[in-house]
Amino acid sequence: MSDLQPGAHGEAGLTRGAVDLQRYTHSLMGTYGVPMRVLARGEGSWVWDADGNRYLDLLGGIAVNALGHAHPAWVAAIAHQAATLAQASNFFATEPQIRLAERLLDLAQAPPGSRVFFANSGTEANEAAFKMARRTGKGTIIALEHGFHGRSMGALSMTAKEAIRAPFAPLLERVIFVEPTDEAALRAAVAEAADDLAAIILEPIQGEAGVRPVPHAFIAAARELTLRHHALLIMDEIQTGVARTGAWFAHQLGGIRPDVMTLAKGLGGGFPIGAVVAFGETAGALLTKGDHGTTFGGNALAAAAALATLDVIESEDLLANAKAVGEHLRTSLEAIDGVVEVRGEGLMLGIGLAHPAAATIAAAAVEAGFIVNPPSPDTIRLVPALTLTRPEADLFIAWMAEHGARLITEGSA
Repeated sequence: MSDLQPGAHGEAGLTRGAVDLQRYTHSLMGTYGVPMRVLARGEGSWVWDADGNRYLDLLGGIAVNALGHAHPAWVAAIAHQAATLAQASNFFATEPQIRLAERLLDLAQAPPGSRVFFANSGTEANEAAFKMARRTGKGTIIALEHGFHGRSMGALSMTAKEAIRAPFAPLLERVIFVEPTDEAALRAAVAEAADDLAAIILEPIQGEAGVRPVPHAFIAAARELTLRHHALLIMDEIQTGVARTGAWFAHQLGGIRPDVMTLAKGLGGGFPIGAVVAFGETAGALLTKGDHGTTFGGNALAAAAALATLDVIESEDLLANAKAVGEHLRTSLEAIDGVVEVRGEGLMLGIGLAHPAAATIAAAAVEAGFIVNPPSPDTIRLVPALTLTRPEADLFIAWMAEHGARLITEGSA
């Protein structure tokens, strides 16, 4: 372990951060490439690296840190639960687990008979949803081009990105992909599946594709077709859920309720947890004793973190903040030269660029003290803490106006 202080230089002039990155590359698998920085601590929307440099975190752990970093109420809830009971296995229940399930059903306005299953991640939640679809007795699933549902074999089978699918083929069969703007293709896929249609799965806003909302008319058609064919409509709200869009769940913005909703990311406010919400008696009964399980799913510590996250979102009115600060970001960024559009809802925004300069802008931004993400060559993604303030947002807006616009123009050369 390095004993260098932040900003100090050791042998060969390497800073503590550089030394730690060397240690990283020698001890961890290279599945994420070389990290941009080694982060040491965080507070609110700010993080500090191992060398003491400060950054405005506009990525939020990829939409995970809903309350920012080290929110006092969240820290206190975890500390209290850790000192009480952390993990009991699912041979036993805990009160925080039960209370969290009740809370989610209430926030989702779920009808009688609805039920919750807890997992540890979004991928695990989607695996459970996949098994629910198979429990209908049918096998074909329709998913969307450009969608992302996870990297385990079942979730990857429903993910259209060929670059991450190809090395692990063959995947599960009977998955049909359609464009999220092509309602005719959706209807043709349903006709192809016929009586074998088990489910349609979609993200209300496709995050990894560059924050691209799926048209309301397409979602309405998916709802109509699944009802007609007695199939499930599964909404992957892993990135859009838990107040990210200014509503508790993105499907509430359009008023179309799915049969199954998957959650993770922001639900734990930084603590690993996933959830499946099954709406109504039919969906709620699809997984029964022995059908599925997970050792750590719904443990008391994760449930306490999630409950604290939901409590703070309510008490600090972060749904309103997500709407207000998100709209301020949208209107301000749209006025910058080289920005052609800002997509998304609330504090889930994709900055569409006139030229493929996203990677260049993200690299320059981190050097200037801003953490953003380029999910596609012409898009910058912002999914910051729901606690982000307008003055904090203005810091990035000013940088984009002065430096981002120039980089976009240079990207056209």
